[in-house]
Amino acid sequence: MDGIVPDIAVGTNPQSLFILFSNYGYVQCVKILFNKKENALLKMADDNQAQPAMSPLNWHKLHGKPIRITSLPREGRKDQGLTKDYGNLALHRFKKPGFKNFQNIFLPSATVHLSNIPPSVSEEYLKVLSSSHGGVIKRLKFFQKDRKMALIQMRCVEEAVQAPVDLHNHHVWENHHPGVSFSKSTI
Repeated sequence: MDGIVPDIAVGTNPQSLFILFSNYGYVQCVKILFNKKENALLKMADDNQAQPAMSPLNWHKLHGKPIRITSLPREGRKDQGLTKDYGNLALHRFKKPGFKNFQNIFLPSATVHLSNIPPSVSEEYLKVLSSSHGGVIKRLKFFQKDRKMALIQMRCVEEAVQAPVDLHNHHVWENHHPGVSFSKSTI
């Protein structure tokens, strides 16, 4: 098995699913089914990466609807723009075997880890940025030794699940693309 099918909210796009599931392994391809847009196929690099991605996100909400994950999808039809192959994308979190990101895979919680923050960005700016994407920051704490990183506690787990989809690797600041992942730490 190298693929998983989440039961997703209509309107979810391949980029959202790629970013979310990239927290758990190397996502090679995302396909939203043409005739059944509430279903998507995610192709992981191998079984060892597909299985860990299934349990943590199962039944967590994305775009207001719980994600239901099953395995061994049926073949779909031509995609009409609903499939995107991420196999050669340079921005993968798990591209190199044994990379440190494999040690930082955590279940979704209300707290996310934000990295690659420019020195000029203030706490207030991060709160405005999150609220512009529909999230509410309850608490925020910059790392003491490295102000390029912060822990952000969202109002709820659902908002934290949405945070990487909305912010990870997006061009938010000039020359800086934020990294957003789930955190085991709390504030």
